[in-house]
Amino acid sequence: MAFCLFSSFPMCSFPIHSKLKNFSYNGSSFRRLTVFSASQSAVTNKTSIEDDSKIRRSANYHRPIWDYDYVQSLRDGFVQDESYNERASKLQEEVRMMLGNMVDSLEKLELIDTLQRLGLSHHFEAEINKTLKNISTDRIGTAAWKKDNLYATALEFRLLRQHGYKVDQDVFSCFMDDVGNIKSSLNQDFKGLLNLYEASYLLLEGETMLEHARELAAKLLKQYLKENNDDQYLRMLVDHAFELPLHWRMPRLEARWFIDVYEKNKDKNPIILELAILDYNIVQSMHLEDFRYAST
Repeated sequence: MAFCLFSSFPMCSFPIHSKLKNFSYNGSSFRRLTVFSASQSAVTNKTSIEDDSKIRRSANYHRPIWDYDYVQSLRDGFVQDESYNERASKLQEEVRMMLGNMVDSLEKLELIDTLQRLGLSHHFEAEINKTLKNISTDRIGTAAWKKDNLYATALEFRLLRQHGYKVDQDVFSCFMDDVGNIKSSLNQDFKGLLNLYEASYLLLEGETMLEHARELAAKLLKQYLKENNDDQYLRMLVDHAFELPLHWRMPRLEARWFIDVYEKNKDKNPIILELAILDYNIVQSMHLEDFRYAST
């Protein structure tokens, strides 16, 4: 493409070239214009190129730690063995039915969030979009499932904004007191505070309520890390959020981390966990095949 772009410009030739040369006379410095022909210029350029090739320094690249034979020997069989793909397809259908049969909106949001963090959401894009569209439509009225529920409100806010739906920050106003702080009754709702903290990173310019809520939630969550060790699963999520918010993370790396963490969740779904592990191995095997092909 670069060749095509450059070749489209007309070529120009300049038969005469000029050069400024410094010299001194009676202690004064002058610059004189020296004119020389195109043939002289070509000889000069050729000599300069030859000189450059002689003194060109080596990049001193290190030899690769993986030789060709080793790279070609990397095989794990997840792509070639059809049984893995068949099992993954069967599990995907079970999860798809699970998502379609759910009635409670909060359970649907929790499932969507889990699928996203496990790197599985691309298999269920149509179902997820349909679910979020319905929830966004029903959001006009005050839904009972999220009334006075900080966790449900923050989770809904984050997922809808992630998928491009317009949600106002005022949905959190009912959780603030007259001074603008988080109500004292929510100081122990660490699950809700964590989701509020994560949701605050999807704020828009000028949404000062979310900025202030993030500071308050972070303060309470840090206190939680110092004093509580009961729920290891929640503790790992809080630690992880303080390292880097979920919205800023690379999805594939997050999926690898979350697979190990989700396995420690006492409320985990074994079907989803099996699918996540299998899907991750299949995708990794595909990357491995690409790596082997690129090395040939």
